Amino acid sequence: MTAYQKLSRDSSARKALFRDMVTDLFIYERIQTTEAKAKEVRSIAEKLITLAKRGDLHARRQVAAYVRREEAQEGKDAIQKLFSDLAARYAERQGGYTRILKLGPRRGDAAPMVYLELVDRAEA
Repeated sequence: MTAYQKLSRDSSARKALFRDMVTDLFIYERIQTTEAKAKEVRSIAEKLITLAKRGDLHARRQVAAYVRREEAQEGKDAIQKLFSDLAARYAERQGGYTRILKLGPRRGDAAPMVYLELVDRAEA
């Protein structure tokens, strides 16, 4: 058994999927996805937020190496938000920055759907 789920993708497609989802999570603070994807993305997001709390240049470069940069402005916004807004918001928290809220099965293939969201987010 592997330590992670393959999600029926090769390694490069899986890495691209996770990069996109983590970036969207930081920008929108809530994403809707399948339960399996959410559980994988959650661990990556937690590690990146912990890096952002450190706040030094090396941590910023490590996060920048992972967060999506295809649309340069959107990727820059995600990194900026992570280091300025989210790191300050979770400064006193020792982990557990995300939560998974179950929604029910998806119409079509009955995949279990969830919201993956940041805790203490501003309700929109």
